[in-house]
Amino acid sequence: MPDVELNFERSEYADRIARTRTAMEQAGVEVLYVTDPSNMSWLTGYDGWSFYVHQGVLLGLDGDPVWWGRGMDAQGALRTVFMEPKDIIGYPDHFVQSTERHPMDHLSGIIAERGWDKSAIGVEMDNFYFSAAAFASMQQHLPNATLKDATGLVNWRRTVKSSREIEYIRRAARIVEAMHAKVFERIEPGLKKNELVADILHTSAMGANGHGGDYCAFVPMLPSGIDATAPHLTWDEKPFRSGEATFFELGGCHRRYHCPLSRTIYLGKPPQKFLDAEQAVLEAVDAGLEKAKPGNTCEDIAIAFFATLSKHGFEKDSRTGYSIGLSYPPDWGERTLSLRAGDKTELKPGMCIHFIPALWLDDGGLELSETILITETGVETFCNYPRKLMAKD
Repeated sequence: MPDVELNFERSEYADRIARTRTAMEQAGVEVLYVTDPSNMSWLTGYDGWSFYVHQGVLLGLDGDPVWWGRGMDAQGALRTVFMEPKDIIGYPDHFVQSTERHPMDHLSGIIAERGWDKSAIGVEMDNFYFSAAAFASMQQHLPNATLKDATGLVNWRRTVKSSREIEYIRRAARIVEAMHAKVFERIEPGLKKNELVADILHTSAMGANGHGGDYCAFVPMLPSGIDATAPHLTWDEKPFRSGEATFFELGGCHRRYHCPLSRTIYLGKPPQKFLDAEQAVLEAVDAGLEKAKPGNTCEDIAIAFFATLSKHGFEKDSRTGYSIGLSYPPDWGERTLSLRAGDKTELKPGMCIHFIPALWLDDGGLELSETILITETGVETFCNYPRKLMAKD
């Protein structure tokens, strides 16, 4: 076994692989090709900024997984995965961004060499990292294989976290608390947004309580005023202004595990409209948290939340939460369960969810989110940071 410092015990990776294989058998998949870097990392430990080129992990019904990717990135695999060198395969660089050949042509050859070319092969069809050209290459070079959609197969195995995973999220929670504290300390009228973001990113990397910060899968979101009617704007070099609210959707990250937390700051005296929205959101969050316990469903949280919000005269037409944990850009969500009507996923101890009761009004926005842990008896919020509309002159 290579001399690699893994983030988890080898037994935890073995358990993850066993559970994935059970799901594969239930889905009629004999070989799974995983391209999502979060799933690659969860199964093998691989960690590298190489997801801009074609790469993946092959998992059969027995034996160790096989890491496959760009030749130069194979060195990174040797330093981060638990497998032996024989199961780390790099392709030549002339495949990279070539108009004459596709890296997946090379992968099909590896699949054939391992005797899997007549197998039912699962691929993550609806995934950021698996392209139409990749699928077409597999169809062309593996004519005797059956290609099956295995989108989410690994993701759903990740929804219940181990004690070590939860510990990493707790460390990320301390980091995002420090990030928000820095924001409140520094924000003032006239301060340029990019200058505050520099402080945010510095704080996120420095970490907290002796644990360093990793890069987040989401960049800081901090729209102000009318820009805050949109949820996903980042920053510019304009200064903060009095009489405007800014919501800060930030995430602490430690060893690729995320803890998002959103708060809103008003520079000046908040108008009654914002105070009314704050009251509605706080009551709705409390109603949702009361339903956040094992045996209930995602829908139970959502119904309680939306009903309370509606009682106060506010409406929200998007989901109000999603599963989080290990992730890579461009999304810190796991793309599985959602807090919305119709999602009857049962809540289980160890599930970690970003409960984001955001309101985007006609002249601004309000976000007061929490990352929550479903416990054996109920729910715990990871962060200990004031849940309120904050004001600063």
